[in-house]
Amino acid sequence: MLLLMPYTPQINDYVTWKKEVEGWIYFVDRDYVTIETRVIPKDPENIQHCSLHRNNRLLVLCYQEQWKELNCIGYRTDKYSETIISTEK
Repeated sequence: MLLLMPYTPQINDYVTWKKEVEGWIYFVDRDYVTIETRVIPKDPENIQHCSLHRNNRLLVLCYQEQWKELNCIGYRTDKYSETIISTEK
């Protein structure tokens, strides 16, 4: 009998969820994760007033009881990469 381990999200995993949500795992907590679905560069004026971050991010919240609905497509080696390394063998 083959037992499948439940998926545990990791930062920099690329996931799909409920057909409408697709993106990188941005933050992981024991109760929820956030999925980064869009990155929008700030304009120069906004960067000048808040230079801590150069981009705005659209994050979707996914609670632990919903993790079973996540489908991990792949991962990236670091937060700057946009290349998805497939998890399929």
